[in-house]
Amino acid sequence: MVVSSALISGVSFISLATAEKSLFDAAVQFYVEFGFSVAQTNSHVQPDSVSHDAASASNTFEEVMLHTFAADSTSDGITLKIRLTDNGVSADEATHQGDALALAQDTASNDVRGLVPSIVFYTPDLEQARAQLEGGLKAKVVQLSPDDLNPIEIYTADPLGNLIGFTSRANPFSLAAPVSSENSTSTRSTTTASGYASTGTFSKAVSSTSIAGDFAADVESGLNQLKRKRIAVMTSGGDAQGMNASVRAVVRTAIDHGCEAFAVLEGYEGLIRGGEYIKPMSWDDVRGWLSLGGTAIGTARCLGFRERKGRLTAAHNMIKSGIDAIIICGGDGSLTGADLFRSEWPSLLEELVSTGVCAAEDIAGHENLNICGLVGSIDNDMCTTDATIGGYSSLQRICESVDYIDATAQSHSRAFVIEVMGRHCGWLALMAAIATGADYLFIPERAPSPLSWGKEMCDVVERHRNNGKRKSVVIVAEGAIDDQLNAITPDMVKDVLVDKLGLDTRVTTLGHVQRGGPAVAFDRMLATLQGVEAVEAILSQTPDKPSPMIAINENKICRKPLVDSVALTKSVADAIDSRDFDKAMSLRDPEFIENLDSYYAILSADEKVASKPAEKPLNVAIICIGAPAGGMNAAIRSAASYCFARGHKPYAIHNGWTGLARHESIRELNWLEVEEWCSKGGCEIGTNRNLPETDLGMIAYYFQKYKLDGLIIVGGFEAFNSLNQLENARINYPAFRIPMVCLPATVSNNVPGSEYSLGSDTCLNSLVEYCDVIKQSASSTRERVFVVEVQGGNSGYCATYAGLVTGAHAVYTPESGISLRLLESDIDFLKTQFKHDNGRDRAGKLILRNEKSSKTFTTQILADIIKEEAHGNFETRTAIPGHVQQGGIPSPMDRVRATRFAVKCVQFLESSQSIRDKHVSEQSDNYVVIGIRGATVVNTPIRRLYDFETNIGERRPKKAHWTKLGEVADMLVARPKSA
Repeated sequence: MVVSSALISGVSFISLATAEKSLFDAAVQFYVEFGFSVAQTNSHVQPDSVSHDAASASNTFEEVMLHTFAADSTSDGITLKIRLTDNGVSADEATHQGDALALAQDTASNDVRGLVPSIVFYTPDLEQARAQLEGGLKAKVVQLSPDDLNPIEIYTADPLGNLIGFTSRANPFSLAAPVSSENSTSTRSTTTASGYASTGTFSKAVSSTSIAGDFAADVESGLNQLKRKRIAVMTSGGDAQGMNASVRAVVRTAIDHGCEAFAVLEGYEGLIRGGEYIKPMSWDDVRGWLSLGGTAIGTARCLGFRERKGRLTAAHNMIKSGIDAIIICGGDGSLTGADLFRSEWPSLLEELVSTGVCAAEDIAGHENLNICGLVGSIDNDMCTTDATIGGYSSLQRICESVDYIDATAQSHSRAFVIEVMGRHCGWLALMAAIATGADYLFIPERAPSPLSWGKEMCDVVERHRNNGKRKSVVIVAEGAIDDQLNAITPDMVKDVLVDKLGLDTRVTTLGHVQRGGPAVAFDRMLATLQGVEAVEAILSQTPDKPSPMIAINENKICRKPLVDSVALTKSVADAIDSRDFDKAMSLRDPEFIENLDSYYAILSADEKVASKPAEKPLNVAIICIGAPAGGMNAAIRSAASYCFARGHKPYAIHNGWTGLARHESIRELNWLEVEEWCSKGGCEIGTNRNLPETDLGMIAYYFQKYKLDGLIIVGGFEAFNSLNQLENARINYPAFRIPMVCLPATVSNNVPGSEYSLGSDTCLNSLVEYCDVIKQSASSTRERVFVVEVQGGNSGYCATYAGLVTGAHAVYTPESGISLRLLESDIDFLKTQFKHDNGRDRAGKLILRNEKSSKTFTTQILADIIKEEAHGNFETRTAIPGHVQQGGIPSPMDRVRATRFAVKCVQFLESSQSIRDKHVSEQSDNYVVIGIRGATVVNTPIRRLYDFETNIGERRPKKAHWTKLGEVADMLVARPKSA
């Protein structure tokens, strides 16, 4: 899983060009005076001599590269290239441009910033920059902004006539007045989910009781010079796990960006009541909220807000509080109300003024309302996003309940009918049916005939029973209907099973259990990243832009038009009501449709004749390589079942490559044995880390003996390596000239070609549950820090992700390592934290250390150093969960994605059978790794991945997709960045 990031993530260099040698030298000297150093010079007698150099322009005679390093280490510095070319700026052009800028300043109606492009540099000492301009350089200052007495920006023209600015505001998005550098105690620089730079100057400047202590008072005096933007957050509609994580993220990101944060209590009802229901929020107010279920700021369904009178009162309350931006976490109804509120805002303000409730000066500066939507809904019913906050937590509760029911159903050979939530959306029911291997399913989008649904269900259940299955589970969405819009209730399903099959049947309605408990790791991550992105969206909002809704597509956080998304969601319900079920299905996202088709294909896997026969039956082998990971068995079961449905023969290779080479441990699978594997942890066919190179000859012999037509390798980096070795060996072994696909499955999530591996979600859920308990212990004993060792090999994914969703105060990974300077900075950070805790609740501190982040600083040594440096002010303990992180029962996400990927693997093998007709040199594209990359599921050739995208020595991709998770995590705990 990754954070959404722009294609462009930084500035490489700035290039300036002139055709005059005197201007060239003057420009170099100008920038050297401001601290730039000459890093490189290039001189070319003829322009053609540099035509081969991509870094130099073909018409460049001379070039100087200048670089400046930020004194406070908050950035990588700036690189300037000054070029002497045959057609750059001339002396006359530079003089004319400089004179034009100076003349524009003398005209009262003109602002030079709106006339020409400019380059604006950040300086911690604006007065010194001004003195340098007017003194040593004798340059004319063409504009001081906002005024001459207290400037924040200074503009001049460089020797080439370019408009150059200097500003004391490090963060261009901040509305707060800059604070002098001597008062600043934090030099942390972070990057948010959208990639915006944020110095975190105000991350602790909320109140005198915030985590920064005395620093807050120093900052407040500066903030009073310029009004800060106020952003409110509310939760509305039905509660969902993860709402607290989103509120925490919004509050702390707003504060970090120099804004004031407010919480609206009790949803829209609180907005109408006003007063104490619109509460200012400080940094510490949201401490410990990640592990809390429900919503700590309350929610309610509000009829009053549906009337204009109610919205008028809400607008008045917001104006009184100085708020004109609000982030709403709720379902489609809540988001619809928010957008209506925004569209009516100007008329509401006009009415408030005309009726004398507000004076014109009261609404000045609040003429526009900015809103942003976060979808908090356990139904996962919002179109344009793959997941909503709370969806996977609710699915976890359902699957846990069904897994428990399975045991008693198996014991008594009973049938169970289980009702789950989902009035207009069958996502929960479908995912639960896939994850638990349910025998039948009823959802609103796939409405059956009222005359046939009973017979169709009984045919499937009876066939499964006749083939040896002892239990039967039918999952019914609460909104299930037939194609005549008649409700299909659990009791109706029970009566059919009893009357037609004589089964001992029970009904279980899970109800509000599905909303309870803490959020799973994915929902915490989703809510956090979307909360951060929502603040970014608010700050970049303009009156002409449509209101955004924060979504996720595969692994990418993105913004979607709120109105369009809500309209599309409502159109699904409208299509169902009008009995246009094909349209309703088409409006669901492609993943939903894929999963539904896969479910029905697997459902028919035990039929004697293949239900969806392929053009050519294949012999497909499945092998697991590497450490066990949650979802492996679900992948094997799904691949085998889909093979049965297509008429293929699935073979399991037991105990890895050595099992095949030494003992011929390969056999054909049957439907009954794999049917119960979907919820089992570990690996039923055995796995180890040995590679094919142990005996390629014997492996090729058995491939040929069993006439294998395709291979699915499930596992981690060893599976990736196995695919590479087999692809290389095909030149000598014709038996390997068959399509092969690697399905990543490892808790480390370090397989190149995919941002997600089976087992990583199970691992993270286990780790989050473990850390929540550890943090509770640390909070109970107050002045204590736990150092937790996290698995993951040379990949810091698990540690970083877990740090984000548990609120760890520091995370150490192999990618960043541990230095003495970093350790010193973090210890000072902990000291400051404990100093200002003042006995508050939820004061437990957590540090996560990847097992291979340092050979020197082991977990115990790290804890000992921190304890020694604490000088008795606080103590440390270590906690090592070890292989507990591999989890027991796989998470629903791992099970569902295992099914989706396994089916896609078989489909790839089917579509790649033409490999045998190709020359060996043209077969590389038939050896692939399946995975999620960005917003799509792709098959990437192993050759490209292994040769260009893999750090072989470190056993991980060259580029980590998850690094911004760590940056966001650091920002949300105000962790300083070590110099």
